[in-house]
Amino acid sequence: MISGVGNNCNNINFGGHFGNFASKARQSFYDLIKNRVVKEGGDRFYKFAGDKISSAEVRLILGCTALMTQPFIDFHNHKQDEETRKVSVCRTVAKIIAGMTTGFLVRKGTIKLIQACSKYPVEKFPKWRTIFTPKNISNMSERDLRNHQNDIGTWVALGVMLFTNFLIDAPLTKLLTNLFTSKVVKKPQDKEMRGVA
Repeated sequence: MISGVGNNCNNINFGGHFGNFASKARQSFYDLIKNRVVKEGGDRFYKFAGDKISSAEVRLILGCTALMTQPFIDFHNHKQDEETRKVSVCRTVAKIIAGMTTGFLVRKGTIKLIQACSKYPVEKFPKWRTIFTPKNISNMSERDLRNHQNDIGTWVALGVMLFTNFLIDAPLTKLLTNLFTSKVVKKPQDKEMRGVA
């Protein structure tokens, strides 16, 4: 029996026999899920991932995953003609590269900025170097401070990306799309020259 997960759903009241049936069905589903114990190697991986991977690295991982899958899906969309598929792949690759690069750099930059502006002990640094230093820093472990810096950096990055999406992402996507398309799609004059020859 899984505790906690099922308890959140108990607030739903369908009334009568249906409510009882829904509760039993939900519990039967939870009973099918086997409990797994994470072995020592898995535990080390989760601790490493939690300590070392910030939102910047997550953005990079998601971008690489998208780069490996989405163009393939676009290219195999046989509802479109071949030239449209090529342009679609070029646009998709450009959007992924621009978004991944900008997202990674903005997130990493803001996290580094927050780290530079959350120094301790407060007395030894200028005021601007302690702007993001938590008040209860003396009670925090190094890991808690790093998590605090990553969290604040991610939130600041969210605000910055409201602007970079228009100022950097969109123009970079257009530039890369044009570059990739010029390499992949044949120009009309190339087609005419081949027809004449």
